[in-house]
Formats: sequence, structure tokens, C-alpha cells
Amino acid sequence: MKFRPLHDRVLVKRVESDSKTKGGIIIPDTAQEKPMEGKVIAAGAGTRGEDGKLHPLDVKKGDKILFGKWSGTEVKVDGDDLLIMKESDILGIIE
Repeated sequence: MKFRPLHDRVLVKRVESDSKTKGGIIIPDTAQEKPMEGKVIAAGAGTRGEDGKLHPLDVKKGDKILFGKWSGTEVKVDGDDLLIMKESDILGIIE
């Protein structure tokens, strides 16, 4: 199934966090927090301004981003757990 977000929405796959601390302690899955980093899988075309012109998004496919802990809506596409969120939920691009 192909999926293309509309308007200012972005499809994001979470980046897996480390299951070990720097000291070597292994953290079980139940105690780990959800990662707040992800990779943009697909992005919408952008938003229309009051002047009717299309304003493209600042993020694009392949960007590594940082987003809020409770941002987005969890969906399953082709068996993968992904997030759909508005561009305004994205805190920044990791370079």
C-alpha cells in the first residue's frame, strides 16, 4: 500500500533508541520511553496561504527530525508502526 500525507502532514518512522545505558546496563522494553527522534518517510505538498499560493513544507523525505513525546497519531502501514503528524508538531531537523 502506498500512502501520501495531505497538506501539512508528515509520515514519520521512529528511530529505535539504545537498549543499553552508557554504563552497560540493559534497559527492558517495558521501562524504555518512546523515542522522540524519527525519519520522515513521506511529506504532504504544503499548505495554502490566504493568497491561494502553495507554501511547501520545511521538511522533506529522508530528514531526521525531533518531535514531542506525545506528538502525532500512531498508524500501521504495510506492517510498520508509523506516526502521522502536522509539521507544526516537529521541533527541529537533526543535521
